[in-house]
Amino acid sequence: MPVEWVTAPEEPLLGQLEAAVRSRSGALLVGPAGVGKTSLARAAVAKLAGEFDRAATVTGTVAWSAVPFAAFGDLIEIADAGKTAAVLRTARESIGDGVLLLVDDAHALDRLSAALVYQLGISGAARLILVVDADESMPDGLSTLVRDQLVAQIDVAPTGYDARALDEQVSSFVAGLPAAATAVLEFVALSEPLSVAVLGDLVGADAVSAAATAGAVVIDGDDVRPAHPVFARAARIRLDPERERRLRTELVEKLPASTNVVERLKRAVLALHSDSPLPVTDLVTLADEALRLGDLQLSERFGRAALADGGLAARLPLAYALAWQGRGRDADAVLADVDPAALTETELMAWALPRAANQFWMLSEPERATAFLQSTRNQVTTPTARTTLDALSATFAMNAGSPSRAMQVASEVLASPDADDTAIGWASAAAALSSARMGLFADVDSLAERAVTAGHPGLLRFTSGFGQTTARLLDGRLDDAHALARQLLDFTQSQQPGRAIGEVLVADVLMARGELDEAIALLRGAAAALAPTGYSWGPLAWMMLAQALGQKGQTAEAGRTLARAEARHGLKSMLFAPELSLAKAWTCASRRDGHGAINAAREAARAAERGGQSAVALRALHDAVRLGDVRAADGIARLSLDCTVGRLALDHGRALAAGDAAALDSVAEAFAGIGMRGAASDAAAQADRARK
Repeated sequence: MPVEWVTAPEEPLLGQLEAAVRSRSGALLVGPAGVGKTSLARAAVAKLAGEFDRAATVTGTVAWSAVPFAAFGDLIEIADAGKTAAVLRTARESIGDGVLLLVDDAHALDRLSAALVYQLGISGAARLILVVDADESMPDGLSTLVRDQLVAQIDVAPTGYDARALDEQVSSFVAGLPAAATAVLEFVALSEPLSVAVLGDLVGADAVSAAATAGAVVIDGDDVRPAHPVFARAARIRLDPERERRLRTELVEKLPASTNVVERLKRAVLALHSDSPLPVTDLVTLADEALRLGDLQLSERFGRAALADGGLAARLPLAYALAWQGRGRDADAVLADVDPAALTETELMAWALPRAANQFWMLSEPERATAFLQSTRNQVTTPTARTTLDALSATFAMNAGSPSRAMQVASEVLASPDADDTAIGWASAAAALSSARMGLFADVDSLAERAVTAGHPGLLRFTSGFGQTTARLLDGRLDDAHALARQLLDFTQSQQPGRAIGEVLVADVLMARGELDEAIALLRGAAAALAPTGYSWGPLAWMMLAQALGQKGQTAEAGRTLARAEARHGLKSMLFAPELSLAKAWTCASRRDGHGAINAAREAARAAERGGQSAVALRALHDAVRLGDVRAADGIARLSLDCTVGRLALDHGRALAAGDAAALDSVAEAFAGIGMRGAASDAAAQADRARK
């Protein structure tokens, strides 16, 4: 019995869709399955295509929602080298600009395809028409486009639609298909699309024709797809595990070998639950490939499949995938079951570096990590190996609150002819942030650039980037700082935990600009996302959130947030100890405890100075001035930092100490002029009080 579809009329939805595509980054069509969303989207593309350089369509499929870039396999080439950000950038560039892109069944996109759609939308390279089922959750990238109102949401809900009735009709239709047509639908439900030739080998050409005639599948050129996603879903539901495994085995044996990385990954995913297991060496290669593309869950699946016989080569990508998901204990267990005495020096380094990093951050055991790193250094013999270990120790020293020590070690690494790209990446990133927090602004950009050029691990880009935004803020270049922070956020392509770290950097700039509501919204999400991980960015996010809430006078939430920051703070985040004291200061201020607020701000400045963090001490002392500290000017003068904010903070402190209303008005105007509206407001309020 054919399915009776209840679909929405084109108008006024088509007009709304066209208007959204012309006025925004695009539109999101949301509605239950089978209401004609795809037909509406295609009608819009037909009407709008002439306004664009070209139009293209990609389709998300449940079968490939675990395979990176599966939806874009026909539109882009995936390089065989390069990490996630570089691959995404190349993919985005290969699509070009001026594209009208229809993304059908967008809820079923794999993570990397969703990230690419996000980048195309936020950059303006494409106008998007996204089609999603209302009862399905969306990937992060798409939900971000909706949350930030870059795309307009258009609900499709036709009168008379009955989800239960549709499900019953679809189930009846699939159950009533001839056996040959059923076999075709089952195969394409597991691997969509399949070529006519492959299906012909599997079930015969007559079966393919029968399935198309019955309306179960459609043939588009050489591709065969389900006629509707609900047919594929119904077919999968009807498959028992034994038959599904048998079908997967047949598919793996018939699918041709390919040099295309996406096709290789698709075939491997099918093989994982078939009777045609892949060789261990192939699984290890695939685990590395998935890790390179940023799909941690898929890398974990391949790594676990290879673990029994894969040795160290299988353990390394698995450990990275687990650690980067915030599962430090699991990662440590994978690496602990290795005998270092049986390793070559190259293998020892490959094993020791991720284990030390995992101990420091994910397990929150910095002392153990530092001792392990030193022990490993005593075992290696080559200058390159020792230099690489030293570079990681510089990063440890910085996070443990010793940026001057980090600078010393990093400088030695960067001057060494034996430093490889890994060492240069770690050392440069640590040196960039350490320099900025120490008030040595002149070299920050060059160090950050050197780190980027070295191609260091992606999350270290935020370390050097934080140094750059800090230097720009203190130079009074708030717009530049905000642009760079946004660039770093966009660089994450909405992938976690990178997006949350990028949001921390953006929030830092927003707080300096006095845009507290926006900063709080970002920090709430970032702190929650970073909480399960071991990154020191997590405690920092709670510290900054407590500061922002305190400045807004949200006393109860500020207190709870401060408690979370204190509970998560430790040696691995000691670099940010001043920020914790500032969180206390602003929390006290929200309780109208002016004495406690000033004391906490002074302690923040002392903690920063003890660690050699002059720039952070300056920010703390200026917060003290904003909180009413008439003695803070002496400390600011002692720092002698030659930067725009340093000069204005000194003027502010002296004007407050003198009770000079005119000078405070002048300071307020100057802070407003560089975009520091929160500081400007505080100075203006102090001027009003001085006049009374």
